[in-house]
Amino acid sequence: MWDNERNYMLHIDIVCVGKIREKYLKDEIDEYKKRLSKYCILNIIELPDEKLPSKLNDSISFEIKQKESNLILSHIKKDSYVIALDLKGKNYTSVEFSNKIQDLSLITSHITFLIGGTLGMTEELLSNTKELICFSKMTFPHPLIRLFLLEQLFRGFKIMNGENYHH
Repeated sequence: MWDNERNYMLHIDIVCVGKIREKYLKDEIDEYKKRLSKYCILNIIELPDEKLPSKLNDSISFEIKQKESNLILSHIKKDSYVIALDLKGKNYTSVEFSNKIQDLSLITSHITFLIGGTLGMTEELLSNTKELICFSKMTFPHPLIRLFLLEQLFRGFKIMNGENYHH
């Protein structure tokens, strides 16, 4: 798809484990998807999460993370710049995040963000990404992180384009 100002639109995939069940979050996510359509081609790929047993041990946790991480890996496009959301990742201000997206748009036409399941992603998957970012050292539900990511992408594009964004 071509954009009059930049000659092309950036493709952004968000590969995430788990479905959004809460209507208020679905509505907000849909609103940001609509807003972002002016700036990029956005594709959210929702993958099923593994059911957690009532008794969880290290072996079962690893097996679940492995299954979910393999599923994530199978949905990453080969030419994409891959960024995982992870507690060990780098923190950005909104302006720094905007600059990062702008800089990436000069070297790639495709960015993929990864959001793992409840137990996170395997070290193997994380080590195969270009970068780890973290929105907070606090733990949030994954559906909320998806909304945070969409909001920050929208804010980033507004900043990039010199447009006001106050809320």
